[in-house]
Amino acid sequence: MIKSTRLSLLFFVMNLLWLKAEQLYVNPRTGNDTHSGVKAQPLKTLSEAARRVNLNKEQGATTIILSEGIHLLTQTVLFNNDKYSFTNRLIIRAEVMPDDADWTPEKMPVIITAVPLEPGVGGEEAKGIQPEVSHVTIEGLRFTGSPDYTYIDGHNLRRSYPVWRDGKKLDDLLVTQCLFVGNADILPLHVGVIANGYGLVIDHCVFFNCKIPVVFWKNDGKTGSRSAMRDSLVYGGYFCGVWTTQGTYGDDFDFHHNIIADTSTIWIREKGSTRRYKASDCIFTNYKKLAGYGSGPLSDSDATPTDFLEMKNVQTTGTVIIEKDQSKRNYLQLAEGSIGSDLKAGLFKK
Repeated sequence: MIKSTRLSLLFFVMNLLWLKAEQLYVNPRTGNDTHSGVKAQPLKTLSEAARRVNLNKEQGATTIILSEGIHLLTQTVLFNNDKYSFTNRLIIRAEVMPDDADWTPEKMPVIITAVPLEPGVGGEEAKGIQPEVSHVTIEGLRFTGSPDYTYIDGHNLRRSYPVWRDGKKLDDLLVTQCLFVGNADILPLHVGVIANGYGLVIDHCVFFNCKIPVVFWKNDGKTGSRSAMRDSLVYGGYFCGVWTTQGTYGDDFDFHHNIIADTSTIWIREKGSTRRYKASDCIFTNYKKLAGYGSGPLSDSDATPTDFLEMKNVQTTGTVIIEKDQSKRNYLQLAEGSIGSDLKAGLFKK
């Protein structure tokens, strides 16, 4: 009787620990959405993982681990179970991370957004991962553009948003060690990350040939965590390198150790913005305009005054070289010997 009671207590404790540290594996090749989601029996789709996470009301952290391979999103992956905290987070991550010894570029899980388009401002939109909760980390993933054509006609636009957050009260979204890769003609990627709310942090990410890498969007005008863009590389941004908005950021925005190169406009703001910003220890090179206003999805930006931007130790000359050899560990990052190598911007933290 005593032994049975001890076993029951042990199973209870083990179950409690599992609930407090929910973990789900997703493998698009070997998984099945009827599986349990443990490593030996992974799920097949991120959508099924999100469904289960949204249903689990037990308090505690959640980690969704994606294997290498193609993760095709045919519907927006919405997370709406807002039960997390700064220490007990929702984490969506790669099984093998860039700083792991056995990591290679082909081991990055590839997220393709092929979501049916929905009406949006100035055209249609496709949203990939949508974390409508606070305290989220997305790390180690590779996002592509959308297979949809960009332009419907001269007045409408189709846009792909791999990571989108709508809630203006939400806080703490960390996107780290992710690679966003687009092509204006074949796989257009309109915005890599666009988020309302507070505490959007872009850390050690690479944006290659994206129209706009990140938009720090709007909030409810109250208080929240600081937002930041740091240690990241933007190359070939055919609209801009970063986009900030009027009522959201200024002194509460950290921007440092970033490289923005071969980009149309470095910094976009909304018309009427009075916010001042600081950029430190960066490289801005081979651009058409340092600053401009954004006024709609189809419009270009006119050059604006740059007195809103205080630059400290920012290099504006030289040529950034990108590694194009797919066998190299630093593929689509700074080539060996390129300017900016001392900044350590890119996927690697170590």
